[in-house]
Order: sequence, then C-alpha cells, then structure tokens
Amino acid sequence: MRRHSIGIGLALALVGGLAQAADLTPGERQSILGAVDKSAPRTAEVARAIWGFAEVGYQETRSSALLQGELKKSGFKVEAGVAGMPTAFVASFKTGPGPVIAILAEFDALPGMAQTADPARSPIAGQEAGHACGHHIFGAASVAAAQALKDWMVANKVSGEIRVYGAPAEEGGAGKVYMVRAGLFNDVTATLHWHPSSENSASQSVSLANVSGKFRFTGAAAHASAAPWRGRSALDGVEVMNVAVNMMREHIPDGTRIHYAITEGGKAPNVVPDKAEVYYYVRHADPQVVRDVVARLMKAADGAALATETKVEFEQTGGVYNMLPNDTLGRVMDSALRQVGGINWDAKEQAFGEAMAKQLPPNKATLASVGVIQPYSIGGGGGGSTDVADVSWVTPTAGLGTATWVPGTPAHSWQAVAAGGTSIAAKGGVVASKTLALAAATLFREPELLTKAQQELEAKRGSDFVYKAMVGDRAPPLDYRRSASGAE
Repeated sequence: MRRHSIGIGLALALVGGLAQAADLTPGERQSILGAVDKSAPRTAEVARAIWGFAEVGYQETRSSALLQGELKKSGFKVEAGVAGMPTAFVASFKTGPGPVIAILAEFDALPGMAQTADPARSPIAGQEAGHACGHHIFGAASVAAAQALKDWMVANKVSGEIRVYGAPAEEGGAGKVYMVRAGLFNDVTATLHWHPSSENSASQSVSLANVSGKFRFTGAAAHASAAPWRGRSALDGVEVMNVAVNMMREHIPDGTRIHYAITEGGKAPNVVPDKAEVYYYVRHADPQVVRDVVARLMKAADGAALATETKVEFEQTGGVYNMLPNDTLGRVMDSALRQVGGINWDAKEQAFGEAMAKQLPPNKATLASVGVIQPYSIGGGGGGSTDVADVSWVTPTAGLGTATWVPGTPAHSWQAVAAGGTSIAAKGGVVASKTLALAAATLFREPELLTKAQQELEAKRGSDFVYKAMVGDRAPPLDYRRSASGAE
C-alpha cells in the first residue's frame, strides 16, 4: 500500500469541496449505534481471545492476524507487515475521494502480568504476560468502530476513506513511530483513538516525550570465590552506572523522569557474571531535554564500564514525542461520547466491582461513576508517554477513554488484567466503538471541522515543522522484549 502526500492545501480543498457537508440525522446516528450493538458479541469474543493470547510487543502474531481477519471479512483491504514490523498492518475501505479518517488499534500485552479474570490476585500458571493496559479490547473495539462506520458510509453514499492502523508494541516498542516515519500517515486528514480506563472521558491530555533503551555490559566470567580476580563483573558495571545516574537526578531539568530495571544480572552468586543488562526510560515534556539526558546516561555507562573494566553497548528500543492535544477534534469526541452515554453494569458485574474495590488502593472513585461522563478539559495529564504522540505531530489527533476497569484501578496492574477478561471491559469497548464511529461520521459530514483541526495543529507545532523520529533511522527493535541472555 503506497502512501503519497497530496499536500495539505489540496487535501483541505478536497474536503471543503465535498457536497456531503451536513449534520448527522437521528436515523444515521441510530444506524451507527445499532451496528455497534449488533457486532458487540463478536467484538467481545475477539477481545477475549486476544486477552488470552497475551502476546508482548512485536510478537503479537495471533492477535494481529485475528484483527486483520475481521477487517478482511468486512470488506477492508489489508496490507500486513508495514514499516518493517511483521505484526503491523493498515486496513482501508474507500468509497471515493474525500477525507481520510484513521482509527488506531493496539494489541500488545505486558510481561510479568498474567492474571485470571478474578477479583483476587491469581496468576495464570505457565503464562508470563497479561493485558494490564487493556490493548486487547482497544484493538477489538477500534475494528468494530471502523466496521460500523464503513456500513454507514456505504448506506449513505459518503465519499472518503476509513483506515485502521494496527500498531504493535506500544508498550516501550514505539510501533507507531515507525509507521509515522515510513510516511503511512502523510495523507491522513484526522486520526482518532481511544484507550481503556477506569472512567469515561474525552478530555485531551498531554504526555511526555520518551526515549527507552537497554545498556548491555560484557565482562569476564570467573569463579566468584576460587578466582574472583580473574573476573570482571558485568553486573558491577550495571550497578556503578545506576549509582551514577541516581546521583545525576539532582542536576537535571525539573520534570524529568528516569526509571530503570535490571533485566539481566547473572544466574548464580558464585559465578562472576559476564553479561548484564539494565533497561532505562527517560521522559520529559520537551523532546530535546530527553535527548540531552540520554546523552548523559551514555556518559554514565561509559564511565561505569571504564571503572569496572567491562564493555557496554546501548540499544535504543523506543523514542516518542510529547502529545499535541487537538481541542477541535476533542470537542467532537466529547460530544459523541455524551450522545452515547455511560455504562450500566448488571448484578454480576456489580458484584465483581465490589469485590475488586477491596483489592484497590484507597481512592475516592465510586462504582456508579462508570455511568458518568467526566467534564471535558484539554492540556491535563502529562505523566506517561505514548507513541500516539508522534501521530499527533503529523495529523490532527484526538482520543478518549472509557470505563473498562473498576473505578480506581491503576493501569499496568493485575486488577486491570482481571477486569479486562470480563464483560466489564467488553461494555467499555462498546462505548468506545460507538463514540469513535459517531465522531468520525461527524467529521465526514462537517469537513469544516477538519480544516479547523488542521489549522490548530499547525498553530501548535508550526507550519514549517518537519518530523524527525526520536528513534532516528534505527530499524524496529523486534526483539526488544528479550534480555541479554536471549530469554524473553
């Protein structure tokens, strides 16, 4: 599938010249909502299957294939393996010239998070990963939204194109960055996305730019007691580096976040480890600050290698921009969410929620809040990072969150995994599908909103902006979930 940038001026001219500009009729809204409801049982099946696959970044073979199959059956043309990523895909349905509306879909799980669908900590024997960020329902609900929108476009002779971007490895692998870098969004008029949450909100938040990567130290193995002088500990290199970085924290710009995990450190204490690895994240609201701090981490690693007589190599596994929230699209999304409304739990779901609430950290959230739409705002948040941010710098972008977890549930927790395997997550996905489809249909019907959204983007980033990926020219790190020893 080739991508040709037709130039934003021409694109907006095409949008503005469409004869289809008109508000959605009540009948059209109902047809979209009804289509999502009709497909809801299948969407739940797909999501639950992906929840069970629990495949980590760039290894989501079955998850990606399942979503691609659903789209093909609905008449979408699918190109798989885009941007050098075997599990990435772009699915397209086009009725004619007009706006190109993209919907993002994710499907990767997190390592170390296996959990049954029960409101008590219960790891799954023999399974490592789990969907602690809800990407299983993310992907399934995005596909359902695109399918409903496709049916509406055909029934109402709406000219344009809907695309689903199947993006792997959001959790640290920055899959969307490689799609943006490859130019796959060059002709997209607007991009919509959503994310599982513990509340319903279309507020447009900011995020932090991020660079992630692994420092791999190599030393010399030896018997730790009989001949320790013959060894050079790779783990010592990691630990000296970490000490240096922790000393650095006092002398970096405010708002910087640095996190690390030692992912390889030896197997037996009586062996001087010759291989060790530490996995780092650096975040800040300014991408340049991130670059500068990472450069200082490099110096700390080099110094640690010198001090311990080891060698060190760095592999950057990810790098993303900060999010550019779009108020124009955000308000369209908020309006659509309010038309859809909140979520109603049945008695079984209520019982699950009550039991899970006892397993959560103290918070002010009530179970009834799943039926509430939160007030709209723009510019809040900022604690996390996402590769959606790179998309937001090249095309107007907006998202929403829906209550797929018990209120008060933190992301990346076993509690999120547990709820994700229940009908609670499926109901949240239905709200997301309906909202995405209504918002996209509104944009097709009111192209002046697309013009305004583009103008807002250019005002925020600058009209002369040229995208340069934070990952540089590196190939996608398809094995970034593997440690220095080669184990996953």
